[in-house]
Amino acid sequence: MAGLDWLHLHDLRHTFATSLLDQGEELRTVMELLGHSTIRMTADTYGHVLPARARNAASAIDRVLGEEDTA
Repeated sequence: MAGLDWLHLHDLRHTFATSLLDQGEELRTVMELLGHSTIRMTADTYGHVLPARARNAASAIDRVLGEEDTA
């Protein structure tokens, strides 16, 4: 397979889902694209991406609160 014998379909699927979540796509959208039956299955499998999103959300609210303090 084009010298990519080390690459498996599961690897591509995992990269696809992880990349979407890392870019801020909604968990439900990723669930539907992957064909998972529950959002929990998606969250349990790809939840490692979500802590980074939580940090980004916390930073965003810090910026909002900082802007409110200066007004």
